[in-house]
Amino acid sequence: MTDRSQLLSTREMAKFVARGFLRFDELVAPELNERFVDAYTEAGLPAIPAGTPMAEAWPQESPLAELHALPRVAGIIESLVGPGCLFDHHFLHMRSAAHGPSQHIHQDSTIDPRLNFDLQLMYFPQPVTREMGGTYFLPGSHYRKVNEASISRYQNILGTQHVVCEAGTILALHMGVWHGGGHSQSDENRPMYKVRLNPTVRQRRLWNTDDITEDTAAPQPIFSPAYPYDKQDIQTILCRPEPWFEIDTARLEYLNRIKLWRFLLGDESFDAQYWLTRLENEPG
Repeated sequence: MTDRSQLLSTREMAKFVARGFLRFDELVAPELNERFVDAYTEAGLPAIPAGTPMAEAWPQESPLAELHALPRVAGIIESLVGPGCLFDHHFLHMRSAAHGPSQHIHQDSTIDPRLNFDLQLMYFPQPVTREMGGTYFLPGSHYRKVNEASISRYQNILGTQHVVCEAGTILALHMGVWHGGGHSQSDENRPMYKVRLNPTVRQRRLWNTDDITEDTAAPQPIFSPAYPYDKQDIQTILCRPEPWFEIDTARLEYLNRIKLWRFLLGDESFDAQYWLTRLENEPG
């Protein structure tokens, strides 16, 4: 088991549930970044059968094994998909101006309605400038279940984030987040390593829950200008809209977030700002 201090906090988990991603800048040390690039950008990645236990997937003493064994990386993985997770697939995306236009926006795999979710880690072993056309993704899109490239005609969605980062940055994404490869105007290769991991345990309270208090789920006043809402409060995080949300459909997104939070928390009575409670009020 991972050191609890390396696991995600409850607020980090709530942000993941709400937005579908977490970003960790410069998480990997320069020395490992350099060895990763040297080992795989020319030779390619090892072929690993899908469904292999992650602990057995990487050749020992390889940069891949070291990357996934980093305490914080191991803590992120365990917090989201638990111990004993399975390797699904990995890929090293290389992009430069020579590789043509940007990749269309898409949701990986196929329509996936589960509350259980897979984790996708995106690792940038070298700096990514704006000209390099870093990976782009749409926060909060993971509840919009689509069939892979059926959304490929969509462009310039409000709130889309384009990765510009220093070497060693890692994104942890819900497998349903819409994303694609940005258009590069640079002749320099921009590598991005992606791995998908599957849980083998019930995804319930896998993170560091030491910061959960009775106030976390306590009923709050709603639509009250006089109430001092805390921007870092769990309920506020779960009910914070994305720029692309319409006013009415935003409320449906809140319901989806609360349902996933209940599932992860193991508490069917939890609510955020009364959104599900009023719908479940069916007096006999």
